[in-house]
Amino acid sequence: MKYDIIVIGSGPGGYVAAIRASQLGKKVAIVEKAELGGVCLNWGCIPTKALLKSAQVFSYCKNAASYGVDMECEPKADLQKIVARSRTVASNMNKGVQLLLKRNNVDIIQGFGRLVSPTEVDVEGALYQADNIILATGARPREMAFMPVDHTHIINSKDALSLEKLPETMVVVGSGAIGSEFACLYASLGVKVTVVEYMPQMMPLEDEEVAKAMERSFRKMRATVLTSTTVKAVRVEDGICHVDIEGKKGAETLQAEVVLSAVGVKSNIENIGLEEMGIAVERDKVVVDEHYQTSARGVYAIGDIVATPALAHVASAEAIHCVEHICGLNPEPIDYSTIPSCIFTSPEVASVGMTEAQVKAQGIEYKVGKFPYTASGKATAAGERDGHVKLIFDSEEKLLGAHFVGHNVTEMIGEPTLAKVLGVNAHRIARTIHAHPSMHEAVMEAAEDALGCAIHM
Repeated sequence: MKYDIIVIGSGPGGYVAAIRASQLGKKVAIVEKAELGGVCLNWGCIPTKALLKSAQVFSYCKNAASYGVDMECEPKADLQKIVARSRTVASNMNKGVQLLLKRNNVDIIQGFGRLVSPTEVDVEGALYQADNIILATGARPREMAFMPVDHTHIINSKDALSLEKLPETMVVVGSGAIGSEFACLYASLGVKVTVVEYMPQMMPLEDEEVAKAMERSFRKMRATVLTSTTVKAVRVEDGICHVDIEGKKGAETLQAEVVLSAVGVKSNIENIGLEEMGIAVERDKVVVDEHYQTSARGVYAIGDIVATPALAHVASAEAIHCVEHICGLNPEPIDYSTIPSCIFTSPEVASVGMTEAQVKAQGIEYKVGKFPYTASGKATAAGERDGHVKLIFDSEEKLLGAHFVGHNVTEMIGEPTLAKVLGVNAHRIARTIHAHPSMHEAVMEAAEDALGCAIHM
């Protein structure tokens, strides 16, 4: 079978690439060895958010009295039902992707795909040809030799999505987005959680003030956060995990029923024909040009297997650029300084652009505007007063970075992202009328603070 474009992998990079190519009149096939939608939809972003929503509802029920609502009995979290709901959500989204592909006349080829030439893909012994091939094979949880995953006592993020029962204790190794979200989830459900982070702050990629705010929030959940701490070894004895660490207090051993390894992801680039094709790879990532073409003409790579942020929305943006380049539309290059990032803890974290530490390190003259949720009428009414909005501007008042922590901030980061893309200055943000009462007012108030004309602080 001959196609214009074959896409290997159906995650948020792959299926978006396939659909966009079909929209542009190309004959397209997508190859997938597992579930359509990839890890993000089936075992990552979507089911995780479903679990976190259940935890949020449970938290509301436990604290109903503070909202003037009396409950006749103590709420109970049923983990099996919570997990079942998240799997249903993922299944529904999977069916949605399948429907989208069929509506756009994309052929779905089930099986493991590998390159056998720059224009040929082998899928379980069947050969398919294409003028262009896009690799979107994604990533999987990274495993470390000192922490061997057995999927029972030492688990990865996929295992954490479908535990059969709540452990009494859990150690989470790594406090990036994955580790922090699962730590928040299980702490909210009553598990005694300890987070171990090698770097000096939790959520190492976030602004320092945001990280400190989240450490306070984790303490309120009775979760322990150990930063500047190295995990030396994890071993299982008589069904109990022993975690040897070295940190600020020296060497010690933690004990827990379950250890969650959340130390990042590894690109799925093995056995897909890269070596045979002579396609360049550096540090576990496929080398590409500005249009995501590899060193083999006509073969492209996008998403988690290239050296760009491993985020679903980044993969989708790269997919669109890549396909439009193949189709001769001359798309604009992606500006990676305007990529938003979200962590769906409680409270939430959202950011775009440079942190204050990065601005200082580059010697850029800057000013900061902040607005605390304690001063927000909407946040106070919602009973969600933890958090703040922080905006960083350069000497010409152009937005350098935005860093939010608080209720609903993942829905608010779009405004500063657009402002950064358009080069909007602090004055324009401050003078844009925001609805009252709303969480979004905090963005306007932070800009006013940067300009020295704050009203409500």
